[in-house]
Formats: sequence, C-alpha cells, structure tokens
Amino acid sequence: MKVNCRKICYCIVFVYLVFSFYAAYNVFFNAKVISRVHRVVKKVDSARAAERRSPVLPREEEDEEEWDPWEEEEKQELADLQRRRGAFQVYQERVARERLKRHRVQIWGKAAIGLYLWEHILEGPLNPLDRTAQWREGEVVSGNITFSFYTGPAVVQGHVPLETDSVVLVLNGREEQKVSYATRWLQHVEALVHSGSLLHVAVVLLGSERCVNDWFQPYLRSYGGFVDRLFLVYDSPWVNGRDIFQWPLGVATYRDFPLVIPDSQMESAERPYLCNFMGTVYKNSSREIMMGILKPVWEKECLIAPRDKWLPLESVESMRRYRTALAQSDLTLCPVGVNTESYRIYEACSYGSVPVVEDVTTPGSCGSESGAPLRLLKARGAPFIFLRDWRELPGLLESEMRRTTAEKAERRRQLLTWYADFHRWMKEHFTQVLEEAFFTQG
Repeated sequence: MKVNCRKICYCIVFVYLVFSFYAAYNVFFNAKVISRVHRVVKKVDSARAAERRSPVLPREEEDEEEWDPWEEEEKQELADLQRRRGAFQVYQERVARERLKRHRVQIWGKAAIGLYLWEHILEGPLNPLDRTAQWREGEVVSGNITFSFYTGPAVVQGHVPLETDSVVLVLNGREEQKVSYATRWLQHVEALVHSGSLLHVAVVLLGSERCVNDWFQPYLRSYGGFVDRLFLVYDSPWVNGRDIFQWPLGVATYRDFPLVIPDSQMESAERPYLCNFMGTVYKNSSREIMMGILKPVWEKECLIAPRDKWLPLESVESMRRYRTALAQSDLTLCPVGVNTESYRIYEACSYGSVPVVEDVTTPGSCGSESGAPLRLLKARGAPFIFLRDWRELPGLLESEMRRTTAEKAERRRQLLTWYADFHRWMKEHFTQVLEEAFFTQG
C-alpha cells in the first residue's frame, strides 16, 4: 500500500515539473502567435495613435494606411461652414457700420399736416390704427435717419420720451389761435435747446394763407433763434432753398381724408362724370363765375354739389360722397380760395382725377415771381390743367368730350405715377435737408 502511494506522488511531481518546463519554454523561447484579427486591430490603433501625434500626413502615406470614402464630403462641409461664417461676419460688420452711420430724429406732430408728412410722404406706420387715439406713434427709416413719430392729444410738453438730440416740430400757424398754441411749443423746445437736451431743430409749418408769418422769424437761427431749417406751406417769399424750403399742403387729414392706394381699376375704368366740384361758393368770388358757367349746360356731365357755408369738418356721409365724386370724374375743378393752393388739388391726385387749377395769385404777401402760384408743384412738372379764367372752361370741357377712353386712362395713369414720384422726391428731399443740416460736419 505504501509503495503505491509513493508511486502516485512521484507521478504527480513529474507531471508538475514537465508542465512548468513547458510553460517556461513558451514564455521565454517561443514566438508570439497573433491572429489576423489582432493584426487588424493593432494596425488601426497604431494609425489612430499616429494621427493624434501628427494630424498632417503626406497623401501617399494616408492612402497606404487607410482610404476614407467620406473624406471629400467632410472637407466640402467644412469649406461651406467656413464660407457661411465669413459671410455672416461680413454681414455683422456691415450692420455695425450702418448702425454707426444712422442717426435718430424725432417728429412731434402737433398739427394735422404731420399725418400727411408721416403717412403719405415718409410712408411710416402708426400705432394704434384708430385715428381718434390719444397717443399714436411709429418708426421708419429714410436714408441714414431713423425717424420716430409722435402725435395725438396726449403728446404734451414734457411727456414725450426724448431719445435723441434732433427734433422736427410740426405746427399750425394759419390763424391767431393756432399761432398762440404753436408759440408755446416753440418756447418748450427752446428751453430744451438751452439746457443742452436738444442740439438740432427743424419745423414744418402750415403758414398763413396770405403768407404773413412774421411772428415766426425770431425763431430762425439766421435771426438769432434756434430753428435750423423751416419747411413752410404756401408760396412764401421767405423760401430760399438754404434754410427755408417750400412744403406741400397735402390732403385734409384733419377731415380724415385717407391715404389712397391706387389700383389698376382706378387707372383703366371708364368714369361716368366729366368733372366735379363739391365745395363752398363764396360771395363775389371766381367760384360764382365758375358755377354760372357749369349750371346751365354741364350739370348732367359734371357732378356738382355747391354749398353756401364753409364747414370745418365733414360727416361720414359727406366725405363718402366727396371721395366717390373724385373717383368717378375725369377732372376736378379747383378754384382759388383764400390761397390758390388747396387740399382739393392733392385729393384729386390721390384718385387720378386731373386737377383743373385756377392759375392766379391771391391777395396777400405770397410770392408772385416766376412760377408762382404753386411753384413747388410746377417745378416738379405737375400734369395739371391750368386756367387763367373760368370762362375758358366750356372750351376745355368740349375738348374733353372728344377724348377717347384710352386717352383718358393713359392720362390718369401718368397723373398717378407723377403723384407717387412727387411723394418719393419729397421724402428724399426732406431727409437730405435734415442730414445736411443736422449731421454734416463743417
């Protein structure tokens, strides 16, 4: 029994020694066996390590190492990204330059003609849309100026947010009561100038129909005042093209005459009436002569609605009838009132009805030099019909009766185009005058 146990122990020791020698041989003398999978993995790992150490490799060595089918697409995407980033940077630089160049000017509309300036000429929006709102405002860009507009009964002295050093004040100086109100606003603005809150001031003024505006003269900078530029309605002899410029009367916004957007129907549709006149007939005026010519012969061809007394405001119904008359007539008769320039001229243009203007200078101090009256409109080539005497009217109406529908439509198109161009020119002119007066150094 003892012999068998000893033999077993010898065998175990022998096997252990043999296994130990074999293991030692494999560890120290035998070459490593690496599978194909191991070689591929090792190669990829080595390539990635090399790329981390040196990301730029010669093209030939890359091809030998590995071919990437998406490489060109990735390069294209990278190039596109860089191009977009470059374009965006250029855009940001341009916006920054324009922001630095653009100036801010506030317009305080304290007369109804401010709405003609803002909505018709500068084409600015107004919020809220309700024309009876106590406070309305808007913003528009013209040239290098961002204009902000404030109007309404709630726009009072000291309560307009002053975010600029440049202001345009729109005032009414047509009669004594209006002059008193305008003077209070001018005194308020003068105080802002003296305090340093304002540096530049311009005024758009609805002047006297007889061009008697002496009360305003001391406020002009050329007379020791603070107003840099004046835009003045009517043919005043003050207008010099340097610091005083003529301004159009425009439509009667105080009567809520709207901004009319022409369409193709307005241009081409045949109109049932040859002419129209809806307005006040004053005693011993040329309007009585005009009505005396119209009534016996032309009442059927022309839409005539005279009244004996001037009314400052129109009802909704009377305004509707008036606008319908303009839209349905080829001609609008525009006799003189206190001044030759009337709202009716611009309102007729809005509907493509050619103004027939009594081309005479009214009594007063308005300019009578070459081009007057209506020298601003004439200088811009207004396609109106000018009569020196209403006794010329029958011959005019007879020649109109012989015009074809196509001829009238073409003339209407030319009038609407001219009026739109006139608005654009006034916008550019207004902006340019302010840029030169407020922001040009030297």
